Amino acid sequence: MSGTASYGLTILAVDDSPIMRKMLQQILQTQYNVVVADNAVDALSVIYHQAVDLLLLDVTMPGVDGLELCRTVRSLPQFQALPIIMLTARDGTFDKVQGRLAGATEYLTKPFDEQELLSTLKKFLGDDNN
Repeated sequence: MSGTASYGLTILAVDDSPIMRKMLQQILQTQYNVVVADNAVDALSVIYHQAVDLLLLDVTMPGVDGLELCRTVRSLPQFQALPIIMLTARDGTFDKVQGRLAGATEYLTKPFDEQELLSTLKKFLGDDNN
């Protein structure tokens, strides 16, 4: 297996923090193809032009926030079954309810546990990467 192995499943991680994007890439790239975007417009462009199996979404972003992006993605018929996991520092009950109402499949808070994140991804993507 080469160092540039290609895995079957692609995750789009959307976060305005360069540090968080880099961290997510490092955690996920051993098991998944990882594409990153730092805003909602770029994220929409990616999902239109590339097959994405799961969306990891920060809530707090400049311009269009993660909740609005989630609602937008959910309003598009071809993406209604796409798993969307909110990954955010906003951990209040109201925030979690807003995430669910926007169409999030799951809601995880930062700082997150690496194993919890990976097991949550496996829950929605399955254990086998083929």
